[in-house]
Amino acid sequence: MRAFFDEAQRRHQPKQFMRAGVLSEPVDLPDRADVLMRVLERRGVAAEAPRDIGWEAARSVHREHYLRYLSSAYRRWSEIPGAGPEVLPNNAPYWNAMPGAPRPACPSGSIIAETGYYLGDLAVPVGEHTWDAALAATHVAAGAAEAVLAGENACYALCRPSGHHARSDRASGFCYLNNAAIAAQHLRGRFSRVAILDIDAHHGDGTQEIFYGRDDVMTLSVHADPHSYYPFYTGYAHERGHGPGEGFNLNLPLAPKSADDAFLDAISRACDEIAASDAEALVLSLGFDSHRDDPIGILNVTTDGFFRAAALIASLRKPAVIVQEGGYKIEIIGDCLDAFLSGYPA
Repeated sequence: MRAFFDEAQRRHQPKQFMRAGVLSEPVDLPDRADVLMRVLERRGVAAEAPRDIGWEAARSVHREHYLRYLSSAYRRWSEIPGAGPEVLPNNAPYWNAMPGAPRPACPSGSIIAETGYYLGDLAVPVGEHTWDAALAATHVAAGAAEAVLAGENACYALCRPSGHHARSDRASGFCYLNNAAIAAQHLRGRFSRVAILDIDAHHGDGTQEIFYGRDDVMTLSVHADPHSYYPFYTGYAHERGHGPGEGFNLNLPLAPKSADDAFLDAISRACDEIAASDAEALVLSLGFDSHRDDPIGILNVTTDGFFRAAALIASLRKPAVIVQEGGYKIEIIGDCLDAFLSGYPA
């Protein structure tokens, strides 16, 4: 299996995030990429640097006014007298519109106003190199998709920061640009319909939002029940799509403490839906925060569960881009990736 990684992705080094009212030590550390890279090296896989395509991949799923904000936020923030070390919002504007209706650009040009508008929570601090790392991750996702378009059966995109919470015009949940959505949009250049299967512990609310009104990209997510887990407001079973996209979104929430059997049953159901559809290619959002030892997880999936999940997903026999999402226990994510790759013949 070919793999892609860009060294610039290590440069995102958040200093904090809000957890239960406390600004806490970050969990999305550069060490995560180091651990996963060592797994690839042990398996004899040399991660390839993707070509630099600038904003092209990001523009395929994100709105221009959001990208302009994100690319300039840290510089503008640093010009505020007494500003903190990272960009963080201190307001949260309410937005009400018909489903699928895009927000206009922020009506105020103030960096404070735009930060509240474009950063959805206190888990997306923007530091000096956050934009560089997030943009590099989009190149990784696009590079892996290009390899699949060129004939590879499966490619692994080691993306950091993660992407599946990033909406078309908003960052949240450690995610700034949506790498899985970018990979799917890239695959649409050849395949008439693409499926995105997300098995991260958290619902991929950004991915769902981007494709919710479309019938050419089917979105399926296996995640912890949002009734008691982030992102809380989306990820429920009744969310099935809107307009042309109705029936092309499937959420399979799991009760807290669900272990391998429930996790694999849900993945099996998602795979059945994909097999019954006319999807020609697959994007997998692969998160390891479903593992029972994850510091911010609430599921009880074992390392072997990822091996078995890989075998189920590989049985679809569809060209696939595997995009790395979450997983924050440094001591176990390498084992999880190794198990997954062992179960996914490429």
